[in-house]
Amino acid sequence: MATVIGIVALILAAVALATSAILGGILQQNLDNKVQEAVSSLRIPRPSLADGSDVAYSTLENSPRRPGFLLVVSAAGDVPTGAYVTDDGEVQQLTARQVEQVVTALQHSRMATVSVDAIGTFRMLTGVAGNAYAVAGGLPLTEVSQTIAQILTTVGLVTLGGLLLLAVAIAVVIRRGLHPLRTVADTAARVAALPMSEGEVSIAERVPVDEADAGTEIGRVGTALNTLLDHVGSSLQARQRNEERMRSFVADASHELRTPLASIRGYSELSLRDPALGETTQQSLERIQAQSLRMTALVEDLLLLARLDEGQELVFGTVDLTRLAVEATGDAQVAGRDHGWIVDVPEEPVVVAGDMSRLHQVIANLLANARTHTPAGTTVTTRVQREGQDAVLSVHDDGPGIDPAVAGELFERFARADRSRARKTGGTGLGLSIAKAIVDAHHGTITVESVPGDTTFEVRLPARPADPGARGQ
Repeated sequence: MATVIGIVALILAAVALATSAILGGILQQNLDNKVQEAVSSLRIPRPSLADGSDVAYSTLENSPRRPGFLLVVSAAGDVPTGAYVTDDGEVQQLTARQVEQVVTALQHSRMATVSVDAIGTFRMLTGVAGNAYAVAGGLPLTEVSQTIAQILTTVGLVTLGGLLLLAVAIAVVIRRGLHPLRTVADTAARVAALPMSEGEVSIAERVPVDEADAGTEIGRVGTALNTLLDHVGSSLQARQRNEERMRSFVADASHELRTPLASIRGYSELSLRDPALGETTQQSLERIQAQSLRMTALVEDLLLLARLDEGQELVFGTVDLTRLAVEATGDAQVAGRDHGWIVDVPEEPVVVAGDMSRLHQVIANLLANARTHTPAGTTVTTRVQREGQDAVLSVHDDGPGIDPAVAGELFERFARADRSRARKTGGTGLGLSIAKAIVDAHHGTITVESVPGDTTFEVRLPARPADPGARGQ
């Protein structure tokens, strides 16, 4: 809109300047004609040389007086004299300075524009009156200047009004023309604000049918967006169905695997009691028992994740986070004697509504993670505090930190900060994902910040949830 108005303004300004120039030329030509006519009609009387009368003054006194007419008369050997007619019709003599200005301007030109002090600007023409005098007569340029000024003022006001009207018209036309595009943009913005990364997502937003006319360019955009949203909605529904099937499969498979794993563990324990076992057989049975225990833990973790995804497995009650932190740190200290363990809790209990065993599992997983992925001598600090309406639990260590390449995937399932498959550091990759699932089920958040020498996992839970058992509300 600014470009269009600017171009139109330049065109109108150019037209106004051209019109003013042409009209100014015409007005000045008319003025030149009037000056020539006035000079030609002069009748200068022969003065009495004895009395030294002013020829220019006498001529204007004894002639029809045209307001603004200026006359300078000179004869050979005489000092030039001049006079002019005021707007009131009176004749006034020119000073020697004013006469000199006129004579100087007309020395090399028969007609010229002359600026005379205290009077104004005149269009002057030189001529001869009889054989005795040289005369110069002229009329003021005031009328021409005023006319051009009026034209420019009028053109300027009309141009300004026209530009304002044009701006309003363009704004209305553009606003009406782009209304369907704004509707498309608003629809896209609302869809972009939907959380579509996980869970059941339904995209009900669509561009209205009357704004999705395939006969216009903008309407085609709206139609294309509606088609895209249909495809995305179908894909999200398919993804949700697949997730539900996978979740159901994991839960069913984990549940079914518990029985044979329990049998393997039981038979291995029973077989190990046989005193007649050879050393090789005993070692094999011990490995079978250890691996069955590990697989049982993995199956339990998978089953827990599946149930948490379905909104099950939690039993809410009053939980003292300070007590859980102290107990979990004590357990971690026994398992990691080569680390330093510090507990920083307030004197007053920090109480939340939640599942005590699952929150204990969260703290235990974070402490185990710190113990596993830091070298001996690392200090691990567990801190509990209350910030406003939130209960905050943090686990800090001064170890080497987390690789930035995997920092964004720590809470994903089967993610590993250490990519190795070693049993000491590789693990199953489910510990932090279980912690996140439990925290999410408590309507809280879990985050991590890590630089070399300073890694902190922070769990933030609502201290007073309105209805801790109503997940997702």
